Amino acid sequence: MEDLGGLKVYVSGDPKSKHAIILVSDIYGYEAPNLRKIADKVAAFGFYVVVPDFFRGEPYVDNNPKRPLDVWLKEHPQQKGFEDSKSVIAVLKKRGISVIGAAGFCWGGKVVVDLAKTNMIKAIVALHPSLVTVDDIKDVKQPIAILGAEKDEITPPTLVKQFQEILSKKHEIDSFVKIFSGVAHGFSVRYKADDKFAVKKAEEAQKDMLHWFLKHIN
Repeated sequence: MEDLGGLKVYVSGDPKSKHAIILVSDIYGYEAPNLRKIADKVAAFGFYVVVPDFFRGEPYVDNNPKRPLDVWLKEHPQQKGFEDSKSVIAVLKKRGISVIGAAGFCWGGKVVVDLAKTNMIKAIVALHPSLVTVDDIKDVKQPIAILGAEKDEITPPTLVKQFQEILSKKHEIDSFVKIFSGVAHGFSVRYKADDKFAVKKAEEAQKDMLHWFLKHIN
């Protein structure tokens, strides 16, 4: 654990690496055990991985009548996550890291898609993203992988296929789009360890994410 760009972050991997990956959590925050396992898995391939606490100690809590999801989202907009990520990237580059990628889960998917509209990073992966629009995808300038879920009601397969159609015409950037069967929103990070099917699908998505970074963050 350390502070980076004004945020607490979980870090994994060699800080001397020239290649970094930022993982942007879902609404449940950077302390999620599965997310930290993913960070360690990515770091094992030579990346310096940082998982910032974009919610500053206030992740979403289910069934909290004082802070329902719509209220929580107003307090923690994805635009703020995007702005905070700029500070994290600036610190990483100041430390000598030359190539940076980012992956976002659910809430974080929109944050990394916004990053892909800039030249601050080299590639992104959006896993079952939330609140990403067709116009967002039209503005993407960096290699992008989108890993969707068949049973996702927030970003349904019909919308993911629209993303794919747009990206297929953007010949200037590399893209990869996949819809995972039999799973719902959040499947790659919220899976239960005793559910073999869920673990299998999550690991498949994580493998695709890792391959994307090995291809582009080098």
